[in-house]
Amino acid sequence: MAEPMRIRAKMENNAADVKVLMSHPMETGQRKNEKGDLVPVHFIQSVTAIHNGKTVLDAQWSQAISRNPFLGFRVRGAKAGDKITVNWVDTQGDKGSIDTTVVA
Repeated sequence: MAEPMRIRAKMENNAADVKVLMSHPMETGQRKNEKGDLVPVHFIQSVTAIHNGKTVLDAQWSQAISRNPFLGFRVRGAKAGDKITVNWVDTQGDKGSIDTTVVA
């Protein structure tokens, strides 16, 4: 994966609006390749978001999430300059992490 994740966090009223784009195939295990063989299951199963060291999002995903998923969420009480980190783990043990600073 050339560019695994992109993230941005911007203040909107009293909360940070966080947007994350993850590059991942998100295979369900039900699709067949050109030879007719099932493509093995491979999807992001755990996503966490951390704001200044405190977990603010802990999600468990399944095969129902589309390829290259987009995640958007809001963090109340955030301020410009705060750090937001997003981590993920997939079914094959691959991991990704990215962080950003909240801008005004």
